[in-house]
Amino acid sequence: MRVIILEDNPILAEGLSLLLDNSGFQVAAITTDADEFAKAIAEHEVDIAIVDVRLPPTFTDEGLRAAIEARRTRPGLPVLVFSQYVEEVYAAELLAAGSEGVGYLLKDRVSRVDEFLEAVRRVAGGGTVLDPEVVSQLMVKRSSPLDRLTPREREVLALMAEGLGNTAIGEKLFISDGAVHKHVGNVFLKLDLPPTDSGHRRVLAVLAYLGL
Repeated sequence: MRVIILEDNPILAEGLSLLLDNSGFQVAAITTDADEFAKAIAEHEVDIAIVDVRLPPTFTDEGLRAAIEARRTRPGLPVLVFSQYVEEVYAAELLAAGSEGVGYLLKDRVSRVDEFLEAVRRVAGGGTVLDPEVVSQLMVKRSSPLDRLTPREREVLALMAEGLGNTAIGEKLFISDGAVHKHVGNVFLKLDLPPTDSGHRRVLAVLAYLGL
């Protein structure tokens, strides 16, 4: 699995590269700004990009904007944002453009290496991984179909937004797979989601939860 890293901190960039190399990934390029990243995306066929948010020259949102542009020029490119910050506007745009193969993790909240590596694999495989704090900050608090959900259904949907499958949700909430399946079905029904495959409906449900 080939990876591009966009990170301006050389120590962290080299640490990520070493970790990934030792875990069976191949780092195709390490880039430090949006221009380098765009050139690397054009040059290399990769399975995922790992992107920091704040980069030179302004250290505001260059990384996220670079990720959005990369997914525009290479549709479906999996992107894992790994940052200390939640940049709400561009994070919402990144997700709204299509949440398959998207992750957003906060560096300070990733406590174990295996959690990070599993997030990389999940996003590269087309899944979604969102830090709960990111979910919290992106939620739009307004009257919506979400108001129809019971507290338990909202808990299930929140865990879906973090990228968890039914079994993992059941383990988190100490309920059976059957109960999770029932709650997920109720979420789809109450959010008026069109009948389609369950994976696509999960994406639509998460987007509704985030107000996108």
